Amino acid sequence: MRILQLNLLAVCAAGLLQVSTALAMNPLILDQFTADPTARVFEGRIYLYPSHDILPVPGKGRPGWFCMEDYHVFSSGNLTDWKDHGVIVNQTDVDWVDPKSCSMWAPDCVFKNGKYYFFFPAVAKEGGFRIGVAIADKPEGPFKPELKPIEGLRGIDPCVFIDKSGSAYLYYSARKIFVVKLKESLLELDGIPQAIDNLPTKGLLEGPFVFERNGIYYLTYPHVENRIERLEYAIGENPLGPFKPAGVILDESTNDCWTVHHSIVEYQGQWYLFYHDKDLSPDFDKNRAARADCLFFNDDGTIRKVVPTLRGIGVVEAKSKLQIDRYSATSSEGTAVAFVNPAKPHEGWKISLTGASAWVRFNKVDFGQGALKSVEARAVSAAGGAIEIHLDKADGPLLGRIEIGQGADWKNFQAEAADIPSGVHDLVITQTSNNSVDIDWIGFE
Repeated sequence: MRILQLNLLAVCAAGLLQVSTALAMNPLILDQFTADPTARVFEGRIYLYPSHDILPVPGKGRPGWFCMEDYHVFSSGNLTDWKDHGVIVNQTDVDWVDPKSCSMWAPDCVFKNGKYYFFFPAVAKEGGFRIGVAIADKPEGPFKPELKPIEGLRGIDPCVFIDKSGSAYLYYSARKIFVVKLKESLLELDGIPQAIDNLPTKGLLEGPFVFERNGIYYLTYPHVENRIERLEYAIGENPLGPFKPAGVILDESTNDCWTVHHSIVEYQGQWYLFYHDKDLSPDFDKNRAARADCLFFNDDGTIRKVVPTLRGIGVVEAKSKLQIDRYSATSSEGTAVAFVNPAKPHEGWKISLTGASAWVRFNKVDFGQGALKSVEARAVSAAGGAIEIHLDKADGPLLGRIEIGQGADWKNFQAEAADIPSGVHDLVITQTSNNSVDIDWIGFE
């Protein structure tokens, strides 16, 4: 565990040394759409509670709008491999929810009193968004929904913050951001919800997420300052405020994804921002994909702006299929990323290297004890070509050279590996001809 912790910190430390390059693999989940990711640390693992976007179809959902009928939960111990624990709540399983509303938006989950409390918004049978709770003995469930939503509450995007004394506070959105203390049961309000003052009054404001660090309480939220949402934050000395706006955490998406719901969590000594973009659905931003990047603080407690990356946050084993299209850095010319199969985006991406000067860097690969004997690539090249895999830098030790045969079909090509080191290293893959080579993944055995 200590080695893993050091490796995770090393991934993010690289971001401090080279701000211009990208860093784990984004998006985190490829086989389905995952939006509004709330990350929590339970039992030594990261648990991810996102909403679940699906495509509207006749009779289910509203065309061109958000369509979400259930929730999954995922967990990981290394921030790279995510286990899907399956559906934990479905709209048809909750007595008070309109079973055809497909409105199960951004959720949260907290641990208290020996139980896990899953908070979720949905459209009630009588109309309007309400916030309900489902309870479980384990972070992955099974969760049992309460028969009724929380009384006296109407809104979306619940976030529950539990302070060091054990007091619980619920934050939510309803045109403004509200806060109210919860009773010990977490199922009833202990007071009247109050709108939080001093926040922006122009542009949509939603999706609050609150955490504490070194005595500072951070209220973070998406806000439409210009065209689409960006992440901003305010700070205070009390969970109830007052809060003072302090800056921007994440700029507007360069992909023009209109929403950017999020969470912020510390895991094994490093802070992370979990958020979403439309990586898997570039033409429809109501089908989103969860991402994560490292987050850092200045000495005065302010948050450094996060620059989105493809590489993300996890250390990756050399024996796995290294998705080098989720790169750390590339040459200025001769590289391009596209879907392997545009008709099936969930199959992921490929990277094209064109010309002898093209290269791609993939950082933080764990070779374990070394002693690996071969290197393999899934690739295709119409004219044929060759790639070289170097250690740490473009002119570093050569780990292997793979000849890519001429052809129009994807194939696996293998070569003998030389001088495979132990430990965690970067890889640089170069193209050695003037032809173009498409690469899906590489791996070592």
